[in-house]
Amino acid sequence: MRELLELAGPLHDWDAFAESWNDLEIDTHMADGGRYRRRRHATFEAQAGQAARRLAHAPHFQTRDYNPLNGGVARWFAPVTESTGNSASLRTILAAAQALFESLAPQASRWFIELHQFRIEAHADQFGQPTPEGMHRDGVDYVLVMLVRRHNIASGTTSIHDLERRELGSFTLSAPFDAALVEDSRVFHGVTPVEPVDVDLPAYRDVLVATFRRQD
Repeated sequence: MRELLELAGPLHDWDAFAESWNDLEIDTHMADGGRYRRRRHATFEAQAGQAARRLAHAPHFQTRDYNPLNGGVARWFAPVTESTGNSASLRTILAAAQALFESLAPQASRWFIELHQFRIEAHADQFGQPTPEGMHRDGVDYVLVMLVRRHNIASGTTSIHDLERRELGSFTLSAPFDAALVEDSRVFHGVTPVEPVDVDLPAYRDVLVATFRRQD
């Protein structure tokens, strides 16, 4: 995956980009009462064939049809920092994803992109839930889920199901740059809880999620 990304641009600041996951803020909107998720959020727009442009900070909203746990309300999260939003690595990732998705939807003229930095923390008394809403769709056109780092965790297996919820396959994002690319209208996806390997050490799963929705 890294080789594919480097066809779209540089990744020379990847280490600093990955380090930014140490500066996420607790997600206080969890309806299950959990405090195992940290995140930052940003929105972008892009004309077909042009680089994404960051928009003013805005809330994240999903209907309860797509997120029965946390949907139905506008959720404000800490913004992605300016340095992370302008990083070469992020710009390369967005450019590569946009090029791929435009090849699948050549009629698309404009995209709305939401970016999420997630850290899912695992503890001995509370496993981390990467997808607390369960098997789901996101209500967009395409989704990129890219692993940034796994530290001292077990499990976190991604499974893909068809629209009748029959499992099509499963895999574990285990190394930096491992990614899932999802056509959201065709499948459900979810991730099993993560648990610490050594309960006395920090345990977490860092991922970047970018969703693309056509605006034409």
